[in-house]
Amino acid sequence: MESVSFEDVAVNFTAEEWALLNSSQKRLHRDVMQETFRNLAAIAKKQEDWILEDGSKNLRKIPPISVQTDYKLCESQECTEKPGTCKKCGKFFSSPQSFLEHMKTHNEEKTYKYKQTEDSFSRHSFVQGHERMHATEQPCVLKQSGKDSLTLAGIQQHIITHNGDEPYICKVCGKAFYSSSSFLTHKRTHTREQLYICKQCGKTFTYSSGLRRHERTHSGEKPYECKQFLKVFPSLRKVESHEQTHNGIKYICNQCGIAFSDHCSLQCHEKIHSLEKPYVYKQCGKTFTCSSALRRHERIHTGVKPYECKVCGKAFIDCSSLQCHERIHSGEKPYVCKLCGKAFSRQGSLKCHERIHSGEKPYACKQCGKAFMHHNALRYHEQIHRGEKAYGCKQCGKAFVLSSALKKHERIHSGLKPCLCRVCGKAFTFHSSLHCHERTHTGEKPYVCKQCGKAFMYHSSLRCHENIHSAEKPYVCKLCGTAFTYHSSLQRHERIHRGEKPYVCKFCAKAFTDHSSLRCHERIHTGEKPYVCKQCGKSYSTHGSLRYHEKVHCV
Repeated sequence: MESVSFEDVAVNFTAEEWALLNSSQKRLHRDVMQETFRNLAAIAKKQEDWILEDGSKNLRKIPPISVQTDYKLCESQECTEKPGTCKKCGKFFSSPQSFLEHMKTHNEEKTYKYKQTEDSFSRHSFVQGHERMHATEQPCVLKQSGKDSLTLAGIQQHIITHNGDEPYICKVCGKAFYSSSSFLTHKRTHTREQLYICKQCGKTFTYSSGLRRHERTHSGEKPYECKQFLKVFPSLRKVESHEQTHNGIKYICNQCGIAFSDHCSLQCHEKIHSLEKPYVYKQCGKTFTCSSALRRHERIHTGVKPYECKVCGKAFIDCSSLQCHERIHSGEKPYVCKLCGKAFSRQGSLKCHERIHSGEKPYACKQCGKAFMHHNALRYHEQIHRGEKAYGCKQCGKAFVLSSALKKHERIHSGLKPCLCRVCGKAFTFHSSLHCHERTHTGEKPYVCKQCGKAFMYHSSLRCHENIHSAEKPYVCKLCGTAFTYHSSLQRHERIHRGEKPYVCKFCAKAFTDHSSLRCHERIHTGEKPYVCKQCGKSYSTHGSLRYHEKVHCV
């Protein structure tokens, strides 16, 4: 059996064919040639070579060439031309060896003739190939349905068929390899052998290429650029996936119709439907659909947070969490609601917001059937049924269902207000309070009454308003039985029974049961009269006084 040289797979294109390839296909050609050359350089033996040409031409043999181990292909991402062009026939070549070997075919004397057609050839092997063409023998062709199907796996399999030697076959998955180096590298995927270690965070990788890509997450290097929008990416795979969004290429799930920009994401998603969770964490037994999800989960146990914000130093378990956090500093909000135009820094936040418009409540309690817009709200509700409040405040003893609720509560004691309004600079303890406050600047009223169309800034205000239409008074005083439309009204009423007056006037120390009564009283001291009669211009300190006065005009 004859062995194979680099020229076996030096797939060369004409100038016209090369111009038809897009940037991803040109990069793929370069990567394929590099990997193939490395594998053949490892074998490093002289051999008779086969050369593959276009489907319209025949297979022919040429004298062997030595493999140069220091040979390098063009690695520039912007490289769009082939390095060697034959001036006689216009054919392009990806390597100096290919080009020099090809030039011999023009320079050599054609001493061999084919008897049937009198065609002349420079080598006897070419005559044999020409004879096969006339004998209607099928020449060896690198079959491809257009250049889009050119893949590394296809070329590797093609080499095995030419080599004729027994390939290296993986006993675990049955995959075949034409070189021992490729085979040994592949075996690591099954043994999970990690040879390459990140010096910054200690993360290990099976391949050196994986380590190089990972190191860019620490350095912030993004060498790959989308030419259409000049957006930069840390890896070639990510820029190619991004470019597919411009080309309109979508990988669609056959079961639910969700589209993905790359095949890898689709495969990971399909495991959700199949309920397949092949990745198991041994410490707690939790299973995952993707290896990346398993790695993220491992960091919860180890406490490793390798992704650090360069602005504030906060560290995160995964890169996506860091990217979301960085948008807080940059102010970037790439996710926009199509109905109201509101923008969000996270895709999940946009999806939650869209449920306000649609009224969708996908999370239902199995015990009572109550539905919720958010999964966290359901989790909180479920623990009410269990009566479980595992998280207690050390300062005041108040207990909470969720640890996140306890953390938010602790800000009240510490006085921490990390949420700042970008318009007026006002600080808030909670993000939810900030979002509500921002509506005072934007005028947004996303909560609309279905009966009368009146809009409200807050969901609680809408719920209270809806009680007016239903004439429902769900809040009942336990002492006297008086019913109220609003919970705040009940709270004010209960203070009368208790004799509680927590609101004290700064001017005269008079105390009141509610804040609105205090504000009305303070106007006596300040002289403020904000309620003005539209007919005569007379002003009053309370809204009730204005309404009483307006009756005079009605008479």
